[in-house]
Parts: sequence; structure tokens; C-alpha cells
Amino acid sequence: MTRVAVVGGGIIGLAIAAELLRRGADVTVHDPAPAGTDGAWHVAAGMLAPGGESAFEYPHLVRLLEASYERWPGFVAALGDVGYDTTGTLSLALTADDVAEAAREWRHQKLTPLTGSQVRDREPAVSPRVRAGALAATEYQVDPRKVVAALRALLAERLVPQRVTDLFDLDADTVVVAAGCGTAALTGLPIRPVKGQVLRLRGEPGLLRHVIDGVADGRHVYLVPRADGEVVVGATQEERTDGAATAGGVHDLLRAALDLIPGLAEHELTEITVGHRPGTPDNGPLLGRLDERTVVAAGHFRNGILLAPITARLIADLVLTGSADPLLEAFAPGRFR
Repeated sequence: MTRVAVVGGGIIGLAIAAELLRRGADVTVHDPAPAGTDGAWHVAAGMLAPGGESAFEYPHLVRLLEASYERWPGFVAALGDVGYDTTGTLSLALTADDVAEAAREWRHQKLTPLTGSQVRDREPAVSPRVRAGALAATEYQVDPRKVVAALRALLAERLVPQRVTDLFDLDADTVVVAAGCGTAALTGLPIRPVKGQVLRLRGEPGLLRHVIDGVADGRHVYLVPRADGEVVVGATQEERTDGAATAGGVHDLLRAALDLIPGLAEHELTEITVGHRPGTPDNGPLLGRLDERTVVAAGHFRNGILLAPITARLIADLVLTGSADPLLEAFAPGRFR
């Protein structure tokens, strides 16, 4: 039986560990706070949108995003109720300038533009000031906090409360480093923290049906409604390492959200959260073998939730069979050396 130590208990590490365990490996997950909330997953809204995320990214990322998106129904089936919602996403543009900006992405995704009135037919809470939009019917959502809770339940006996500082201290045949931003210190790989501020509002369920991906006076915002009345509002993107929530960040998110959906003004502001996405120089993840014993799965930037199922499958294949799927070639950990 292959003994595997997974370093990192976020959604990527847990998904890999669950796949390895399912396939017969002896797995332990090393995390300093295996029941904690320290990780990009805790802040993430859970949008499953390969088209929008890949629009102007690292070219090889498109195939990886699409491959993972296709695995989500099966991934969810093994976890139970994790807030997987297939209603779709409405893209909104408030002003004429916003329409001009959004239209480029709509063309890239081959979406049919909608007038403001057509948007409001689908989502009555949208402001009458919104000029145009587009429906991405296959862009879904999931609740990352529920996903992590379900994975933790599956791996309960395999979670070890340990902060790893030296990979050679681990007694395992293979070590998988999936420690997000912490991967840099353990491996020397170029992963940087990218700060993001996210808000959570709460009101009566039903104000919104769709995920909203909008731009209002040049301010980008997404709104992700949960069945229980929570609405996740995000997210800033700042090349900073601090963990401070700022008045400017909160103001920009709330202003854009209320410009697009005025009814949110009556919701309670229940949470302001700051997290750090693990970014790489080309914004593609680092996936593959670092040396004979060490495998890396980190640097997923904005796409950690979406990429969890395919990352789990690719890394498990590599660890258990020794064969690297061609999908991994473009994401080799040594490509920046």
C-alpha cells in the first residue's frame, strides 16, 4: 500500500487525499489547523465558470478548466449536499462603457447579448439602470465551505494537526505539497499571495436566482446567492500580503453590488473576510513531480474550487501509477526555473 503524506488541508489537498484514499492509498493530511478556516477556500464564492475564468488567461488553462468542470457532477455525487446549483450566471453591464467592456468577453464566450428589460425578465431584482447583460446558462456554483466540510468528514481519521516545516520529516513514500501560498516556503517555487476581500450579506431567500457577474461604472463584482438567503459579494484583487479589511475595498464592493441589485440594501452585512489566492507568474497552477518523492499541487490562483476535481484525479494518477497525463505538461512545477 502506497503511503502518501499530503501537506495542506484546503480544498485541493483534501480532494487529492480523498481520491487517493478511494483508490486504496494509505493517506495522511498534515495541516496545522485541520478544522480551521485559514485558506483561500474559506473566502471563495464557489463560481464554476470555466468560460469566464479562462477568457484572457494562460492559454493551456482553458483545457484544464473545462476538464475539471466536466468532473464536478461526479465529484458532488460523492459528497452529498454541497450547494451545487445549476441555475446559471447572468452577466450585467450598468453603463454604456461597461457594456463596451463586457461585450468583449460575451463575444469570447459566444453569449447572446440581452437588453436591460430582457435581463429583468429573468431576474426582476436587477436595477432599471442596467443597460445590458448575457446569460451563461452553464456557469454554475457550489458552496466551498460545504465542500471542505464534506471532504473533512470523509477523511476524519486521516487529518493530522501538524505544521510541516521540512518535507524530509514526513514518513511517507510520496509527499504531495498542496499548501497554497505556504507551498513557496516548503519548495522554493514562485507562489505569491494575492489579497482578496469578500463580503457576505443575509436576507430573505429568493431575491436572486442566478449568480450575478457584473460591472458597474468600471467596478467588477460578483454576487452568489445561496438557498438560505446568504449572498456572497466579491472580490477585490490586490497585490498585497496583509490581512486587513479596508474601507475602500468594502465600499467598492457594496457600491457595485447595490448599483446592480438595489434590493440588497436591506440585507444584513454579516461577514467581511480577507484571504489570499496563491498566484504564480503566469497564473497557471503548479502540478506535477518536483523530485522522485515530492509532488506539487498548488498555485491555483482564482481557480482552486473549479480545479479541485481534475487536480485530484491527475495527482492521484501520477502518485499511484507513475504516469503523467498530457494535461500536466503545461503546468510542470519546474517551468519557472
